[in-house]
Amino acid sequence: MLMDNAKTSLAQISKNIGISTTAVHQRIKKLETAGVIENSVSFLNPRKIGYKVVSYIGVYMDQPSHFQELIKSLNEINEIVEAHYTTGNWTVFLKVLCIDNDHLMQILSKIQKLKGVTRTETFISLEQSINRQLKV
Repeated sequence: MLMDNAKTSLAQISKNIGISTTAVHQRIKKLETAGVIENSVSFLNPRKIGYKVVSYIGVYMDQPSHFQELIKSLNEINEIVEAHYTTGNWTVFLKVLCIDNDHLMQILSKIQKLKGVTRTETFISLEQSINRQLKV
């Protein structure tokens, strides 16, 4: 229920599963302590605030020894919302949100100038067909 709506009240959860609000509160606290529930946040819809281009960028590096330094530099670029250290062709795979293609070109230019980056490969998402949390 919390995955569907993090604002669901303890009373509503209690009513739906048939236990007291105190028990619900205790169980949620246990899940938080165990790290199962990491946080409760509100997500902005990027399109509603002008970020209409979603792209994925594969980053090739000359040496993996530059990885930590690269991640620190990538973390300074606000438009990068995910970075993954991967197997396969790319060293790092990024999810990047941009206002338009010109903005994407500016971000690509920044990334390509970073130490250790030899080249990039960019994919633009035309549609996000699935967006969900893992159901357990």
